[in-house]
Amino acid sequence: MRAGFRALLDSAPDIQVVAEAADGAEAVRLALAERPDVVLMDIRMPEVDGLDATGRILAEPSLERTRVVILTTFDLDEYIFEALRGGASGFLVKDTEPRDLLQAVRVVFEGEALLSPGSPGG
Repeated sequence: MRAGFRALLDSAPDIQVVAEAADGAEAVRLALAERPDVVLMDIRMPEVDGLDATGRILAEPSLERTRVVILTTFDLDEYIFEALRGGASGFLVKDTEPRDLLQAVRVVFEGEALLSPGSPGG
């Protein structure tokens, strides 16, 4: 699934993928090294889950400009609320249309928040 997201994001002329992580701990390390504008974070990952990794990234002063969009197959209210409480700027289910995913990255980059069109409350 990561490869598909990467290919989609790489195809956009205004988006550059700078890293790809297999688990939450690696996501935190790469965010610190690369200082991305936007991180797409899966909730369920090995070692450190995406919610914990999001909290670690957003607590880091050197990443104060980094925004996180949570991606998951689960559109449960509890995940949405936990992600947003943890500082995530957005929440998308993984079956979001490709154009909507690209738009979500752009919207979050501009400083706006978003919820997946198919999620509760979205």
